[in-house]
Amino acid sequence: MVNQQTLQGNWNEWKGKLRQKWGQLTSDDLQSFSGSVDQLVGLIQRKTGEARGSIEQYLEELSSNGSSAVSQAAETVRNYANQAGESVRNYSNQAAEQFQDAGRRAADMARRSADEAQDMIRQRPAESAAVCFGAGMVFGIVLGLIMRSR
Repeated sequence: MVNQQTLQGNWNEWKGKLRQKWGQLTSDDLQSFSGSVDQLVGLIQRKTGEARGSIEQYLEELSSNGSSAVSQAAETVRNYANQAGESVRNYSNQAAEQFQDAGRRAADMARRSADEAQDMIRQRPAESAAVCFGAGMVFGIVLGLIMRSR
């Protein structure tokens, strides 16, 4: 049997369905209803002459349809959440792969640059020493000027 909480919680939706099923029910009839399941069944019986059992069965169907609608809505929300989670996982996996690829490219470039510098030093040791000495002198002069100005 339908309980009063279910009836009151779904009342706005059920009013239309009750009037659709039993056209003899007026808006005033349903407005004056105070929330008791027994009162509703009695009202429908008086207005339509329908048997109590069939009225109660219809109310049960409305109740189960409402709970199945809630179940369907919950399932839809779960599906959307799963899809969103999958999208986030895919995006984060792609970002991680791109980050790793960029790191590998940077490491390769650094290795190549170090190898080229090493080759140049081997091919021209005197020139390399002179360049290093000159760079050291420039750096020392700049550092000395900075220290002196303080």
